[in-house]
Amino acid sequence: MTELLATRGLETGYGTMQVLWGVDIDVGESETVVLLGSNGAGKTTLMKCLLGLLPQRGGEIRFRGESIGRLPTRARVQRGLAFMSELGVFPDLTVDENIDLGALFTPRARARTRAAELYDLFPVLKEKRRQAAGGLSGGQRKMLGIAKALAGDPKLLVMDEPSAGLSPLFVATVIRSLAACRAGGLSLLIAEQNVKFLELGDRVFTLEGGRIRFGGTPAEIQADDGLRRAYFGLGQDDPGQPDRGQAHDVRT
Repeated sequence: MTELLATRGLETGYGTMQVLWGVDIDVGESETVVLLGSNGAGKTTLMKCLLGLLPQRGGEIRFRGESIGRLPTRARVQRGLAFMSELGVFPDLTVDENIDLGALFTPRARARTRAAELYDLFPVLKEKRRQAAGGLSGGQRKMLGIAKALAGDPKLLVMDEPSAGLSPLFVATVIRSLAACRAGGLSLLIAEQNVKFLELGDRVFTLEGGRIRFGGTPAEIQADDGLRRAYFGLGQDDPGQPDRGQAHDVRT
């Protein structure tokens, strides 16, 4: 598989506090990678560092074969990185305006075509395109956040907890929407606490205390008793492998 994004020995933090310690992760072309971790594990810090919103203190970030650690955020976006934060949208802007903003660095003709494609993918947004994003339901705001991030035709979409604030029903809706995007060849890096997102993953990393503790496939994480107990709430005496439909949010 062709490497799209890779970090090697990545370190960063805030002020005198170091948060990430020697983080190595990678995402391949047309691959979905899930980064599991609890609150405070360093997931958001890692996402911000990948996009240049937080400077790295050590290590390297490579994207499409280029070292991008010293590039500004704008240059990383122009090279094909997109970021969807936990909020994801500007609530005072309309649906149309949010999607237009997501296509800021895209030629106007392509931006119009892309907007039409996204409204086909998310028809509920087309119905509300003149409405302020703040007036949408939680699930609709997440869809808009995805559409906004996709408006610039990224190669890799980096997402920070897309399940935050959503009911299980809307989590399932977001997962279906992302599966449709992935089918078109988009690569995804999804930072989450909710193990339901393993349904999308080709591979998974776990982040604890700013360090990568595990890297492998969703099947491998489910086969490891300690990891099953930590992330699925299942112990050694539980029979068989956990059904993905039984997976739950690990927030406590």
